[in-house]
Order: sequence, then structure tokens, then C-alpha cells
Amino acid sequence: MADLPLPPLRDVIARHGLAARHSLGQHFLLDGNLTDRIVREAGDLTGRHVIEVGPGPGGLTRSLLGSAAASVTAIELDRRAIGAVTELIGVSGGRLRVIEGDALSVDIASLVPAPRAIIANLPYNVASPLLVGWLRHAASFERLTLMFQQEVAERICADRDTPAYGRLSVLTQWTCDARIVLRLPPGAFTPPPKVWSAVVSLTPHAIQPDPAMFVRMEALTAAAFGQRRKMLRGSLRGLGGEALLARAGIAPERRAETLSVAEFDRLLGVTGPGPVAA
Repeated sequence: MADLPLPPLRDVIARHGLAARHSLGQHFLLDGNLTDRIVREAGDLTGRHVIEVGPGPGGLTRSLLGSAAASVTAIELDRRAIGAVTELIGVSGGRLRVIEGDALSVDIASLVPAPRAIIANLPYNVASPLLVGWLRHAASFERLTLMFQQEVAERICADRDTPAYGRLSVLTQWTCDARIVLRLPPGAFTPPPKVWSAVVSLTPHAIQPDPAMFVRMEALTAAAFGQRRKMLRGSLRGLGGEALLARAGIAPERRAETLSVAEFDRLLGVTGPGPVAA
């Protein structure tokens, strides 16, 4: 795409009246060097079908089309941005599809064939719910390369017994290898957010829990971390309390943030096959 006569992104934004909206969590990344870097962090995209959520004016979309990806499917809720990113269809060589819709309600794995990858600068206001929804079906994706607020990225990748470790850490690391690959200051974006941002690379484990088991882990971690300062005997009282913890070989006076992902997996295994009520 670098050799194509594309208009500057700021001109695209002005032409489509695409001022970023706080209600949509929009902060646009316009520096092509940075969007190219994000695409490189996603690994070799040859033959991969890439899904992008929230393309905005199309900065990251341009870099994705400059890669060896077999196709790029962009999902956008903001109709102004639909017009902006649709301009790229004519120079995409038939590889770009733009879908107007809410990614929270779209089964994105059904949109493209495998191998699939998600690469996106996520709208900050829905980033965590989007991630959890995709983790329920992590086996559908080869890799996810996602931009979050740095605080959220650190929660995703946090080690146990640290302040950032919590429910999102467990759900993510139970299903994926997660690491922060890039940090960006507020000034990299238009308009600048109040916080730093970070790109997280997620590679799903070869063996994945089925969706029903994932839902049970969601409920278990919601109960365990619901009152962080409580001992597990109290926070898990509704699930069996001390008896449940004894079956898992976990001391009842421990707190949720001290449990490893493996220990949460063991705890889930002794709750039985039925639904777990948080």
C-alpha cells in the first residue's frame, strides 16, 4: 500500500467528519510506521484471514493491506468511519471487506475461513468485553494482536500476587500465551487519550476448554475476585467454601490473587460438571 497514492489520513478524517467520539472509545492511530509495527508484531500473515475491529479512518487497515494477508475484514459501528475505510476497497485488490455492525454481537469467526487472526486497535470502552467474548472461542483464532489501555494490557498479562492480577488475567492466561509487545504514549493518537496504550500478543493454547467450561471459569473467577480482600473460604462460600478448597488441595485462608492459573484450573475441576453459580 505504501506505493499507492492514498490521501493523508487527516484529510480522510476531515472529509468524512470523523472527529473521534468519546462515547465510542475512539482514539485514532495515524502514524503509518506505528501501524506497520503492529502488523509486524502479528507475525507472518501469509494466507491468514485478518479481522479488524474499529478501523476508524483506516490507518491500521492500510498497513494490514500492505501485508501478505489473504483478506482483511473490517467491522465498524460508526457509519462515518464506514465511508472512510470503504475508500480502500478499490485499492485492496479484492482483499478488503467492510462490515457495518457491533463487534460485540457478531460471531466474527464465522465471517472468514481459517486460519484467522484478529488485529485491532480496540475501542477502549468495549475492549475487555470483546476480549472475553473471543476467549470463549479462542480455538477459532491462530493469534490475536490487540491494542488496549496500558492498565488493561497489564491486567491481561499480570503474574499472580501482583496488584494487576485478577479475573481477566486468569481467563486470558488459561486460554492463551499473553505478552505485551509494544507500548505507546498518548501523543501517538488523535486525539491523545489520558493514558498510555499497549499492544498485547495472544497465542491460543493448542488445547482449549469447551465453551461451557469457559463459562464455568468465568463464574468461578467472578466469585473468587468479587471481594478481593476476602479469604477464599468466604468468597467461595456459595460454591462449597472450605469443602471445595479441600478437594482442590488449596488452603482456605488464601486469597484469589495468590492462586496460579493452574490452581484455578484445578479448583474448577473439583466443582463438578454442572454450572457454577457466581
